[in-house]
Amino acid sequence: MLNGNGLLNGNGLRDFLTLSYDELEQLNLKAKEQRKNRVPAHTVQEERLKYLTDEKRIKAVTVLFTDLEGRLHMLDYDKKFLIQSWDNLTFDGSSIRGFTAQRESDLRLGMDWGAFYWAPADIFGPGKVLMFGEVIDKDGSPYAADTRGVLKGFAQQLHEKKAYTLNAANEIEGFLFNGPDAERRYHETGKFEYVNAGGYYHALPGDPLRTFIDTTAEVQRAMGFQNEKDHPEVAPSQFEINYGHGEVVQAADQIQLYKLICRQVATKMGLTASFLPKPVVGVNGNGMHTNVSVSQNGTNLFWDPKGEEKLSKMGWVFVDRVLTHGNDICLLLNASVNAYRRLDPHFEAPNQLKASPVDRGSMIRIPIGNEKSMRVEVRSVAPDANPYLVMYSIFKTGLEGSTAKMENLRQAQRYLPDNIYTAMEEFEKAEWSNTLFGADVKARYVDLKRSAADRCPRALGTFVKAPEVQYHHEVYNQFLWNLF
Repeated sequence: MLNGNGLLNGNGLRDFLTLSYDELEQLNLKAKEQRKNRVPAHTVQEERLKYLTDEKRIKAVTVLFTDLEGRLHMLDYDKKFLIQSWDNLTFDGSSIRGFTAQRESDLRLGMDWGAFYWAPADIFGPGKVLMFGEVIDKDGSPYAADTRGVLKGFAQQLHEKKAYTLNAANEIEGFLFNGPDAERRYHETGKFEYVNAGGYYHALPGDPLRTFIDTTAEVQRAMGFQNEKDHPEVAPSQFEINYGHGEVVQAADQIQLYKLICRQVATKMGLTASFLPKPVVGVNGNGMHTNVSVSQNGTNLFWDPKGEEKLSKMGWVFVDRVLTHGNDICLLLNASVNAYRRLDPHFEAPNQLKASPVDRGSMIRIPIGNEKSMRVEVRSVAPDANPYLVMYSIFKTGLEGSTAKMENLRQAQRYLPDNIYTAMEEFEKAEWSNTLFGADVKARYVDLKRSAADRCPRALGTFVKAPEVQYHHEVYNQFLWNLF
């Protein structure tokens, strides 16, 4: 029998890597610093391959990639195989929604050696490390539907041409519900059960919500997240665990890891961590407020001590462009049927196409900042959106989009779509979405959104319907989809 350390009968026959949380944090922070300092890829690759070769207690490398909708996929490669074949890893792309057709199914996975993580053995199992992959087409070029690759290419290009660094930090809210697989079973139960009804900032030490938050925060620290604060949120059983900002690709990777960690910890507690934007009607929903800024050679280009709200002219142009294209990109920021329940003005919904330092109903807020922290907060992002699409669409729009020729753009009474069909119409007719992705990827994305929406009631109504959970892209269940 195996014990919790992966040992067979306690005789040490299986000696798999298990590191303390302090050791994990040191290793992950070192890797994070390399990434921040843009250490050449070949240097990092050599270092990682040597480490994998020398560290005999590692059995497998978990390679992560993300599909067009934002669902995280994981492949475990035997370590010895990966060391020999890392440059020729293939997989069946036709099995991934939004990727290739069956007749052209072969895709490759490239290794992003800088995006390497050591994970706690008690959460992810002993003897494993994690690494993000890059999807590569048959001809060796980056795959067009790999949104992580698109974001990474965009960010690299801006750094090479203008010395820009794109920075982001996310405030990701979620709910903790009773029972494992609560989302998958929603079509049977018709309800979610809270584990705690305390509300904002209130959870007693030792209760399930506080234990979950504490454990998740410990795992995040060990994986180099550099936590800032954590707390219960406004709604019952709701949580938010904040961590520091980072370069945009790393920030998007951390969103995927954050949700993965939350789900792992909850599952081990016999609970469910849910990032549905509005799983319960009548209480505040889950948001993913996305704080963004642009720096150049270490200088924050959004800071101006003499600017309006101390935001620079460049920052305000960035805001105006995002507001101009707000309806064009709404489907990317709010990617599910359920997301449009959250855009409800009765619960501080950020559904107004305007910017404000104080009005939390605005799509964009200008937080108080200084020369280090000055940023723009895009509030209308749902936590189930593809984080790479979110970052790419916000930054590309803010830096390269057009500006509406209208007075008082920032105060105008305009609103985001209140249902996914209107959002799809706005996205389809927009020239800007063609610029973002090209016609092929744009069409694939809309097809995916429509296939889910058409399985759900068009009128949202006053309670969450089973199909909007059952056919939600993050609650993916092949069996249920096939029953339709």
